[in-house]
Amino acid sequence: MKQTKTYLAKTVDELKPSGIRKFFDLAAGMEGVISLGVGEPDFVTSWSAREAAILSLEQGYTSYTANAGLLELRREVAAYMKNQFHASYDPKSEIIITVGASQALDIGLRAILDPGDEVIVIEPSFVSYAPLVTLAGGHPVAVQATKEYDFKIQTHQIEKAITARTKAIMLCSPNNPTGTMLNEKELRELAALVEKYDLLVLSDEIYSELVYDESYVSFAAIEGMKERTLLISGFSKSFAMTGWRLGFVCANEEITAAMLKIHQYAMMCAPTMAQYAALEALKSGREDVEEMKKSYRRRRNYFVQSLNDIGLSCHIPGGAFYAFPSIVNTGLTSEQFAEQLLIEEKVAVVPGNVFGSSGEGHIRCSYASSMEQLQEAVKRIKSFIEK
Repeated sequence: MKQTKTYLAKTVDELKPSGIRKFFDLAAGMEGVISLGVGEPDFVTSWSAREAAILSLEQGYTSYTANAGLLELRREVAAYMKNQFHASYDPKSEIIITVGASQALDIGLRAILDPGDEVIVIEPSFVSYAPLVTLAGGHPVAVQATKEYDFKIQTHQIEKAITARTKAIMLCSPNNPTGTMLNEKELRELAALVEKYDLLVLSDEIYSELVYDESYVSFAAIEGMKERTLLISGFSKSFAMTGWRLGFVCANEEITAAMLKIHQYAMMCAPTMAQYAALEALKSGREDVEEMKKSYRRRRNYFVQSLNDIGLSCHIPGGAFYAFPSIVNTGLTSEQFAEQLLIEEKVAVVPGNVFGSSGEGHIRCSYASSMEQLQEAVKRIKSFIEK
C-alpha cells in the first residue's frame, strides 16, 4: 500500500500550519507563562447571553434552524448593522449566520473565485487569509503595508498589484495583527480604486466595535460599495463569544445566494443555541461592549507607552487589541525573539513574520489580558532585552 501522504491533495499538503497556534501550543505546555499570543478577550460572554443559550436548551430548541440562520437573529443583525455602522441589508436575502467569521471568509471566497483568480491580501494580515484564497482555487497576491506609514496601506501600492486576473481585495480594518484602522478618507480612496477596476472587497470587520480614537466607518457604507462588498463580522471579539463560533456575512442578494449554496452543503446551519445567545447579546449587550472597550483602551495606552519606554518602538493602534512593536534593535529575528522570550522569561508573543514578510522584525502582542499581567509582562520583556 502507498504511504498515506501520497493520497493527500497537493494544495493541502503544502499549506503551512498556523504560526499563531505553534506558539500557543508551546506556551500551553509550560507553567507560569503570561500569554500575549492568542487574540481572545479575557472577558466572558455576558450572563444574559449565556442564560439565553441555557433557556433555549431547556425549551428544547435543539433542531436545525434555517440554513441562513434564525430569521429573528438576522433581523437583529440587520438592525445592528444599520444603527451602528450605517450599512443596510435585507435580513431575508442578504445575511447568513455562519460558524464564526472564518467560515464566512471561506464561503465568501469560494463563492466568487474561479481557478487562478487573484485576491490582493494586504500584509501584515491574519494568518488564514492567504491559505483560504488558495483553498478556494485562487492566487493570493501580497501587498505590503509598512511601518513607515504605521502599517496603513497606500492606494498606489494596491493599484500596482492589480492585473487582469484580480478579482477582489481582502481588507481588515481595524487590522489584525497591527491594530491599524483606515479612516473614511482612506476608505473612499480605496473605493475609487475598486470602482475603477471593477473589483470586489472582502471586508473583515470583526474588530469594528473595538476602536478608540476615531469613529468607525464600514466599507460597505461608502457610496456604491455595498454591491461590491462581502462584509464579514461576528460575535467573537466584540461580545466575547470566541468559543461559541458564531459569525455572519452580509452581501448583495446574488452573492449571498451563492454563498448560501456552499453553506447548505458544507455546514447546514450554525449551532442553534449559539444563535439564541447571539440574539440576546445584540438585544442587551451594549453596556458590556462599552465596558470592554473602555478597559481595552486603558490597557492599550499603558502597554504601548511601556513598550516604547523600554526601547521597542510601537505605533499607537487605532483599534482591535494588538500591539505590533519593532524588535529590530535587538538584532534577533521575529522567531528568535519570540522563542527566546518564551523560554527565558515565559512570555508568549507571536512572531510578526507569520503575518507576512512585512511583519518580520516585529512581534504581535495581545493586550486583552489583565492590567496585572500586562505589567508583569512588561517587566519580563524589559529584563529579556536588557540581557
